[in-house]
Amino acid sequence: MTDLSLTILPETADDSLPIERLHERTFGPGRYARTAFRIREGVTHRLDLSFTARIGTLLVGSVRLSPVRIGETPALLLGPLTIEPPFRDRGIGKAMLERALAEAKAKGHRLVVLVGDEPYYARVGFRRIPKGRVTMPGPVDPARLLVAELADGAFEGVSGEIRPDWDSAQAR
Repeated sequence: MTDLSLTILPETADDSLPIERLHERTFGPGRYARTAFRIREGVTHRLDLSFTARIGTLLVGSVRLSPVRIGETPALLLGPLTIEPPFRDRGIGKAMLERALAEAKAKGHRLVVLVGDEPYYARVGFRRIPKGRVTMPGPVDPARLLVAELADGAFEGVSGEIRPDWDSAQAR
């Protein structure tokens, strides 16, 4: 980052509308048809594991984590990660990802999954899930289905469909 005063803060309930507007600008109406969105609409994201990026008071980015299960294994679904277009390529996304993953690990979470570009997300520890090992309830390019282990060996033996984690959502 160059000469910008970036602050990464936990998301609050007051951030909901500005983040929704950011998603509208960056993803458009097609976002509702994406498989990951369909899973996220079934369970509320975790405010304590979701973050905003601000330059001064201007919200320039957001990342959210939602509770899911892969088969019977608890995990988190990352996304969406959104940065205002004029502020991309300045390290804001990576800084938010590092903060979200560190908080998730500190709170005892072991796995985070997402649908995204491996070259981008590999910088913070994500790798491609072997084809056929994990599925989603809708179309997903298997090359874009990624996992990060927050604990060594956490993904060993894990397989199945990614679905909302109702137990975790109700426990909040």
